[in-house]
Amino acid sequence: MKRIGILYHPLREKARDLAEKLEEFLSSRGVSSWRCSTRDEDEAKPQVAGTELILSIGGDGTILRVARIVTPLYVPILGVNLGRLGFITEIDGNEVLSHLPGLLEGKGWIEERAMLEAQIEDKSFHALNDVVLRSVAVRLVNIEAEIDGTAITTYRADGIIVATATGSTSYSLASGGPILHPQSKEIVLKPISCHLGLSHALVLPPQSIVDLKVAPREKVILSIDGQVDLPLSEGQNIRVKLSPHVARFLRIHEPAYFYSSLWQRLGGGRNES
Repeated sequence: MKRIGILYHPLREKARDLAEKLEEFLSSRGVSSWRCSTRDEDEAKPQVAGTELILSIGGDGTILRVARIVTPLYVPILGVNLGRLGFITEIDGNEVLSHLPGLLEGKGWIEERAMLEAQIEDKSFHALNDVVLRSVAVRLVNIEAEIDGTAITTYRADGIIVATATGSTSYSLASGGPILHPQSKEIVLKPISCHLGLSHALVLPPQSIVDLKVAPREKVILSIDGQVDLPLSEGQNIRVKLSPHVARFLRIHEPAYFYSSLWQRLGGGRNES
C-alpha cells in the first residue's frame, strides 16, 4: 500500500494520539498518509480518491461517519476500536501497530456490507446502519408505509426503523428486531414501540422499495445512522432502498468471526469463569 488515510474521533484524546502515532509509523515505512477528524467531512472527502485504505480510529459511531465520507469510492476501512461494543470494528487500539506491517503486505480479506439510500424530495442520503423516522416529542406518531407501491399499514408508534444487516445489531435489535448476518443484503423494517399496525419486524428482499409518509399534523425527525437529523413536514414522503454503494472492510479474523463476536458483545460469556 502506498497511500493510507487516518480518520479519527476528534473528541477522544486517545484517538487523536493514536492517529498521530500511526501517521509517524507509516512515514517510517515509506507509506504516504493523511490524517483528518471525522467531523471535518469537507476536508476529508477530497483526500479519499487515490487512498488504498482508511484507518478508522474510535468506535462504531466513528465507522458510520467514515463509511459516509468514503462513499462512493469503495476504499476499504479498518476499524480500530477505542469504544465499547465495537460490532463493526476489527481490532483494538493497543493491537493495531503490531498488525499493521502484515496488513501493509496484503494480509487480511475484504468484507462488503450493504448500505441504504434514503431519498427525500431531490436529496439522497446513504446509511450503513439505519434510516429512522421518529417522533419529535414523547408521543406516538402516524406513519403510512408502502412496500413496492403497495400500502401495508399505517404505523402508530414512536417511530420506524429501516435497517441494514449491519444495523440489525444496533437500534433495530434494541427494539426487538432480528439479527441478520453482516453480509446479508436484506432490509429490516421495524416499528418502535408500536401501538397500532404491524408490531413485528419485516425482513424484506434486497430489491424492495420502502415508502414512508408522515401523516397530517405529525412532527417527525428523519435520522441517518443516528448522526444526521432532518426535521420533516406532514405529508413528506421518504423512499428507502438498498444503496448502489457498499461499505468495504478490511478483516484479519476468520470469515466466521461474526458469531463468536456476537456472543461476546451481547454478554453471552459474562458468567463464564
